[in-house]
Amino acid sequence: MAKWMVSAKKADFNGIAEKFQIDPVIARIIRNRDVVGDEEVTKFLHGTMADLYDPALLKDAEKAAAILREKTGEKKKIRVIGDYDIDGVCATYILTACLERCGAKVSAVIPHRIQDGYGLNERLIEEAGADGVDTILTCDNGIAAFSQIAFAKELGMTVIVTDHHEVPYEVQADGSRVETPPPADAVVDPKQNDCPYPYKGICGAVVAYKLMTLYLGEMAKQGVLSADEKEMLLQEMLSFAGFATVGDVMELTDENRILVRYGLRQIERSANPGLRALLAVNELAEKKLSGYHIGFILGPCLNATGRLDTAKRALAMFRTKEQAEAVTIAGELKALNDSRKEMTLQGTAQAMEQIENTALKEDKVLVVFLPDCHESLAGIIAGRIRERYHRPVFVLTRGEEGVKGSGRSIEAYHMYDKMSECKELYTKYGGHKMAAGVSMTEENVEAFREYLNAHSGLKDEDLVEVIHIDVPMPMSYVTIDFVKQLSLLEPFGNGNPKPVFAQKNVRVCRGRILGKNQNVGKYRVADESGREYDMMYFGDLERWHAFLTAHFGQEETERLYAGGSGRIVISVIYYPDINVYRGVESLQMVMQDYSA
Repeated sequence: MAKWMVSAKKADFNGIAEKFQIDPVIARIIRNRDVVGDEEVTKFLHGTMADLYDPALLKDAEKAAAILREKTGEKKKIRVIGDYDIDGVCATYILTACLERCGAKVSAVIPHRIQDGYGLNERLIEEAGADGVDTILTCDNGIAAFSQIAFAKELGMTVIVTDHHEVPYEVQADGSRVETPPPADAVVDPKQNDCPYPYKGICGAVVAYKLMTLYLGEMAKQGVLSADEKEMLLQEMLSFAGFATVGDVMELTDENRILVRYGLRQIERSANPGLRALLAVNELAEKKLSGYHIGFILGPCLNATGRLDTAKRALAMFRTKEQAEAVTIAGELKALNDSRKEMTLQGTAQAMEQIENTALKEDKVLVVFLPDCHESLAGIIAGRIRERYHRPVFVLTRGEEGVKGSGRSIEAYHMYDKMSECKELYTKYGGHKMAAGVSMTEENVEAFREYLNAHSGLKDEDLVEVIHIDVPMPMSYVTIDFVKQLSLLEPFGNGNPKPVFAQKNVRVCRGRILGKNQNVGKYRVADESGREYDMMYFGDLERWHAFLTAHFGQEETERLYAGGSGRIVISVIYYPDINVYRGVESLQMVMQDYSA
């Protein structure tokens, strides 16, 4: 079971509430998010595009924009090389659309996940050379491609790297780290130690967006496009920057919150045929979008094509001007994602069976080898296993050239740093604190598992999931106006979770199971004063029923659904929501966790 902890950060909540005209509970949640001071609170609640950081603060960004302006004017061939995930596809689209609009001779290549692997390789560079490409422009990759970029330079090409991943480093004898960035003509990556950009948490598409802000500004000064055209183009690109920020699970803090908030509104009214078609096939046209829709419905459609087919289809969907073609591709992407979901369920079940029935269950770092699993699903399955066991997880599969896999981490474990300690075991690796990718020979799999577990540094308490309760608060405090105020805190997601509250002595009176797959519970609950509320549960019903049976008995659990129970009294963590049915608004609570 998860450990419950109440956030107890101090501040003058009533004073903040009065100053910003918000409920004191909202003020407390903001403080729990470490937002302190009038300026920061104002930015958190009401930040605008004017609060975004100056792109020129990104090291080499002005240099890269100047090179691209020069190459555009000289009609030199520019090749954008992206990546096959949401971030890579969106970044590629941003760069190609802006360069194309300014008359650049630009082409785009998205590497094939299985044939090419992640990022630059010699084949892609040789292909660019054969096509007469003058300049390679990477996005969402390139920071670790030292030898590949050196090869491109030997062939006489100009290379610009735009990336957001960790910069490779060498550990010196004294324990210090010396970065080894690639030998490109310009390297734009906020993670570089000497990059003065104040916020390091932007994704690859936002790095591309920032670079294009500078580039379009220069092109507008030259009269290549008007100031109005520049602003309209940047507004369109904001859709893709916001989409990628959520899709690449960046923290929704600081300027990412603003980018996503404005990006979501821009997606809703986008004129891009591909985005419109993607919304339509997922039945989201004309709806108010949240981070949930990007993270769990739209984004996976983009990722599925890179996993099971080729991400070129997703890029083609964004680039087409024909609505009919966009609808066709969007339909294909949705079908691929439906197939991916089924394959993921099977792979997750196999991984859990292996963990439960072997010595792996005792490991603090789980390394699961699923030889026959589609290699593109390793990261998703690793994420599911991490949620189940709350441990760092690597899922490895058998690829064409040895073993490939993906890792997903927990807060207490810096995955990239730990992997770097035994890099002699890999043929290739990369990543950051919470996620990583790796390739190795099959005979090294067991050595990899043994090393990570022998040197994990994890304590038993690190492996217990902690749920941070924002405020212990009776359900009777909740009103429709309060729930609407909570929307000021959106967008929710990584780094800015949906606020949760807790109440003891909640009686669960009646229940029924809903949903096409019978996987949703709807309950009528009552507080100590007897006031009743609707409560939904979207979690693991099997686990919930096992809990009820263990604490209240099988008979009482059956009675809950048959006609009503009077004995089931629990503590709950919940968040309040508004249910709209036939135009009528009503309050409902959504249960997140429970205890006896």
